[in-house]
Amino acid sequence: MDYISEAEIRSIVQKVLAGASAQSTAPPPAIHSAPDSEIKPDPPSTSTKTIAIGSDHGGYELKAILIPFLKEFGYSVIDCGTSSKEAVDYPDFAFAVADKVRSGAVSCGIVIDGAGIGSCMAANKVPGIRAAMCVDYATAANSREHNNANVLTLGAGLLGVNQVKLIVKTWLETSFGGGRHASRVDKIMEIEKKFLKEG
Repeated sequence: MDYISEAEIRSIVQKVLAGASAQSTAPPPAIHSAPDSEIKPDPPSTSTKTIAIGSDHGGYELKAILIPFLKEFGYSVIDCGTSSKEAVDYPDFAFAVADKVRSGAVSCGIVIDGAGIGSCMAANKVPGIRAAMCVDYATAANSREHNNANVLTLGAGLLGVNQVKLIVKTWLETSFGGGRHASRVDKIMEIEKKFLKEG
């Protein structure tokens, strides 16, 4: 099993804290008490990217909050639904987002449901998708740096708004590390190809 070393965890945390609190050397306040204004994206880059976002009814309100937040990063956003709090099935929206990532229509995707687990499972059934359910900035950074995740799933019932914004900011700003991680991601994709050939 590929464990993260203590040194790697420290490095990830230092990178995130440096970006999240660039104007202060003091440790950041607890996420649950941080004012909304403290978790802001850096100014958007000159190149606009496109991101797909979707949710079931449990994630609808959080999706509505994240769309303008993503636009502040310079992303154009494709909203794959749902459009209300009326009960729907999360696999439909996980697939809609994952399929846009698979086709290359968007650079990455975000799916939100009550716990984030079911959407992660559904998205990972789509060829080419590496969906990661993240619960804090360390898992967000790791999923990108080590696993080259292209879909982020979130549990609206488990996370506060400020915590989600920090996760999303970290996830979008962390680059794939390549190197030894690249060969491991290749092995993940080879498993998928093996079953696609059998089908």
